[in-house]
Amino acid sequence: MLYRAVLAAVASAGAVAGQAQDVSTQPERLSADVRTLASPAFEGRAPGTPGEEKTVAWLIAQLKAAGLEPGGADGSWTQPVPLIRTKVGQGEVVANDTPLAPGRDVYLSTVRPQSRLRVTKAPLVFVGYGVSAPERRWDDFKGVDLRGKVAVFLINDPDFEAGSGDDAAGRFGGRRMTYYGRWTYKFEEAARRGAIGALIIHDTPGAGYGWATVTAPGGENYDVADPSMPRVAVQGWIEGSAANRLFAKAGLDLAAMRAAARRADFRPVPLKGTGLSVDLPVTVTRAQSRNVIAKRTGRSRPEETIIYGAHWDAYGQGLPDAEGRTVRPGANDDALGVAGVLAIARAAAKAPLMARTQVFALWTGEERGLLGSETYAAHPIYPLATTVANLTLDILQTAGPSHDVLLVGSGQNSLEDQLAAAAKAQGRIVTPEALPERGLFYRADHFSLARRGVPTLLLMAISGAPDLVDGGRVAGQRWLDAYMRCYHQTCDAWSPSWNLAGAAADVDLIRRVGFDLAAGHDWPTWRAQSEFAAIRAKSDADRTR
Repeated sequence: MLYRAVLAAVASAGAVAGQAQDVSTQPERLSADVRTLASPAFEGRAPGTPGEEKTVAWLIAQLKAAGLEPGGADGSWTQPVPLIRTKVGQGEVVANDTPLAPGRDVYLSTVRPQSRLRVTKAPLVFVGYGVSAPERRWDDFKGVDLRGKVAVFLINDPDFEAGSGDDAAGRFGGRRMTYYGRWTYKFEEAARRGAIGALIIHDTPGAGYGWATVTAPGGENYDVADPSMPRVAVQGWIEGSAANRLFAKAGLDLAAMRAAARRADFRPVPLKGTGLSVDLPVTVTRAQSRNVIAKRTGRSRPEETIIYGAHWDAYGQGLPDAEGRTVRPGANDDALGVAGVLAIARAAAKAPLMARTQVFALWTGEERGLLGSETYAAHPIYPLATTVANLTLDILQTAGPSHDVLLVGSGQNSLEDQLAAAAKAQGRIVTPEALPERGLFYRADHFSLARRGVPTLLLMAISGAPDLVDGGRVAGQRWLDAYMRCYHQTCDAWSPSWNLAGAAADVDLIRRVGFDLAAGHDWPTWRAQSEFAAIRAKSDADRTR
């Protein structure tokens, strides 16, 4: 019964703030768009490859056909994103006289434009979680000099595994990951402190994904071409059991070190031995990638913008899997999100002109560290102070209609109230993410704008098991488990067996929120406890109310 109610609510969604009735998202069109983008012809949509050329051309053609305007730089359809692309080859990795097998024991890459990745006997220093957070009264570094050394980190936050007797308990929001828990923060912090390298100890619960996801890029990495930004020479991960052996050889118990890292008096601990030596070839290329951006200019307040976003890139081609497949097509991550943004764009082009400008941004380089959205946020085409909101689609569930929609980052801002109202109109509810320890709020393109104060919503289906109409949360967990086995792998492929009724309903929720904002006057606000409220407040004078 609810399935029919959901479809009826979606199909009969009425006028938006006085605008004419619009057309609900069609699952069949979503499927067709994903089938195209995830096809072999697009070669896995890696930035700076022939696959990008095909992808960008196809996206522009779709936006033109929809009747939208170019929304990029200088009246074009794109925004340039200059990238450095590196790929590390095979070679020798030795830690404290023990060889480490690349891909099995350790995964290394670099974002420096160097022809060889060479480090010789660099001292290894365990820095716990590697967090410097004065506002939380936490400092893992205690002034220890890391210049010329390799910092070894635990993944996630100090209170991820904390018990009631640990100093870290509650300091970082419990199991909900903060930005301090992200690998990007740890690599950046190592570079800021002059380290030559950074290694993160992998464990699946703390990272939120398995070792296969870590190694999926195959030694390839990307970065924005900005020489002013410090970077370590070598960065990567060490597999959990290999880390245990490395610590044991240095006379340390990794489990005991984990416990010590949850104390406020923790100090960095040297791993006694000969240090880390690496000698690997690096192929360096420079690529001019692009964000694809379209718009529909607002009628009366065109300077005020709503941005809908998804990332067009995936992981391109890698090593053959067991079936000989080399293309990682990224069908759900994030061709389906792109299809959702295209569906909203087509609906916007057909709807009566609204007061505010609607921007449709398809980002590059998300899989390599949010590079396309970061480039935009650092060099915005539309001022961030008068950007009303960013609404992001990144992975939608493909198992049919659900009783709920999963929200990442619950408790952040007032857009959540609008999402709840739109869900109620569909006969559904909003469920906060079930796995906040995965830090998904810091792992998608919306974060580039959120960290600069723009209110955001993120729908990402890997944030928990959906409560499916057919089979409930048990069936939803089966879907989630199956998808996670294909996350960033060759099997994230389009399938004719997908049921995209639930995905279409989620797209319509984002469309409803966006259209209401585009037709109205409201400025969404961050909750008082959000770390982004103070950032937004600095530009309050730039917004009319």
